[in-house]
Amino acid sequence: MMCFPDFPYPDDFPNYMHHSKLQEYIRTFAQKKNLLRYIQFETLVSSIKKCPNFLVTGQWEVVSEKDGKQESAIFDAVMICSGHHVYPNLPTDSFPGLHRFQGHYLHSRDYKDPEAFKGKRVLVIGLGNSGSDIAVELSRLAAQVIISSRSGSWVMSRVWDHGYPWDMVHVTRFATFLRNALPSFVSDWLYVKKMNTWFKHENYGLMPLNGPLRKEPVFNDELPSRILCGTVSIKPSVKEFTETSAVFEDGTVFEAIDYIIFATGYDYAYPFLDDSIIKSRNNEVTLFKGIFPPKMERPTLAVIGLVQSLGAAIPTADLQARWAAKVFAKSCTLPTTSEMMDDIDEKMGKKLKWFGQSQTLQTDYITYMDELGSFIGAKPNIPWLFLTDPQLALEVFFGPCSPYQFRLMGPGKWDGARNAILTQWDRTVKPTRTRAVCEAQRPQHFHNLLKMLSFPVLLLAVWLTFY
Repeated sequence: MMCFPDFPYPDDFPNYMHHSKLQEYIRTFAQKKNLLRYIQFETLVSSIKKCPNFLVTGQWEVVSEKDGKQESAIFDAVMICSGHHVYPNLPTDSFPGLHRFQGHYLHSRDYKDPEAFKGKRVLVIGLGNSGSDIAVELSRLAAQVIISSRSGSWVMSRVWDHGYPWDMVHVTRFATFLRNALPSFVSDWLYVKKMNTWFKHENYGLMPLNGPLRKEPVFNDELPSRILCGTVSIKPSVKEFTETSAVFEDGTVFEAIDYIIFATGYDYAYPFLDDSIIKSRNNEVTLFKGIFPPKMERPTLAVIGLVQSLGAAIPTADLQARWAAKVFAKSCTLPTTSEMMDDIDEKMGKKLKWFGQSQTLQTDYITYMDELGSFIGAKPNIPWLFLTDPQLALEVFFGPCSPYQFRLMGPGKWDGARNAILTQWDRTVKPTRTRAVCEAQRPQHFHNLLKMLSFPVLLLAVWLTFY
């Protein structure tokens, strides 16, 4: 993919997020700039290699294949945007006896609809979003559904406090500030307490083995009720398989299994690229801010989407691409190699502390977005907003961290961003207010502030009393 530094965002850019409409807009722009020959959609990339004069030009030779024909082209810069949900992870070697199993097994990517499983006994391995969604859907038709989970998960409802969407209530700058400001034992206690607000996970067999870790929660509004009704059961890891059964770590057995569905996630790989470019140390991904190879002689390659953000994926990738475009255009410069490697090491230490060993792609949404935004001048200046536009500042700090915030300033600034932020709650409740009985109610930021501060104040009072 070629990067155009002067690519003009349309005034109504949010309306262009539909794939086909965005493609047509890019084609029109490329045609005006006489660059249409560089635009390729739905083309297989066979290889991406540095040109012989890479140290001088930073150019790449990209070999692509379409309709059985290969073509080679030279590009000034490359963005790899395949993400990390590409290759299904089917860990058959991790389950002793699976080769003897006489039923059927498949990866969750191959699951299409529940009709084929009607009246069957199904084991779902994996308690992520896909595994939970599949188990809930199957529970209406299958004879029995069991989910096997190695470590458990926090299960959240999409409907949060007072009926508002979870991410609009929880993913806020104030919540991030409070989490980082409080002592870790207080922050962990509050986190676990909040995760158990809807129901006690230990009573449903869902409690994560390491609760305070900020693993990505599972969003499923029906799973607890399906467990409560007995149509879905939760079991620990599978110890081994027999010809017809699964033996779990707790010694229990699930007999006469018809299907096993592996909801075991995906692997990421870049077979068209020299592996050492992205995995430059100990066979682990080493990318500055999850985007730039730190040991690249010329910063003309960016990896977009190889992060697991605890927030929306599209705004994250959008901000990554905006920064990469500025770097390609040489209007932003990267730190030295040693500085980038030091930053990678520091971030990895924090990720292991917050998310655990198996979640190295995980990152905190707001912290990460602010880091990216600061490189291009798109990070909101909260103190300045409180001085110049208090109404907007309150919504930016206490309200949801919507992607409009990164269109208030900097390259790609959108004049409608302020109004979009101030009216976002109106659009949120509009689809649900098909029977309007009174004025729409919006969250009270001051009330939320008092409620969230009540525990730290109480803790301080107890400490002063006894000490």
